[in-house]
Amino acid sequence: MANSQLDSLDNKILEMLSLNARKPYLEIARECGVSGAAIHQRIQKLQATGVIKGYETLIEPTSVGFDTCAYIGFFLNDTSKFDEIVAKLKEIPEVVECHLTTGKYDLLIKLFAKNNNHLLKIIQSKIQTLGLARTETLISFKEEFRRQIPASSNND
Repeated sequence: MANSQLDSLDNKILEMLSLNARKPYLEIARECGVSGAAIHQRIQKLQATGVIKGYETLIEPTSVGFDTCAYIGFFLNDTSKFDEIVAKLKEIPEVVECHLTTGKYDLLIKLFAKNNNHLLKIIQSKIQTLGLARTETLISFKEEFRRQIPASSNND
């Protein structure tokens, strides 16, 4: 569904859900001044059209023992192996994001490791075996903030 097909109610629902995905439909309805059934139908439509891709539980990595966050840029030897490499990266549970990029890297991943030694083991035993030209690793000291994209483009 294109953004132009979203009306102000859709945008308001998306804004509320982006702040709290567990917000009850009736509370959303009350704040929007419509019925709970109307909100339920709108959210089903937003899901069916792919505007809402899903809901997730955000786990604080350090609370479950993952103290190191790293971004690794990949330089591929052979770009025809892109799909194969992505499939292998999906098998590494510590890899939480993978992006095809422009610029310096062919691929950019984000991963979490228990510590720097664990990160080194992941790089040596799982990533270097993928047949890459080389990699560049950046360690994040601290995530300053994270948020959803704005629900509407009216924030210009």
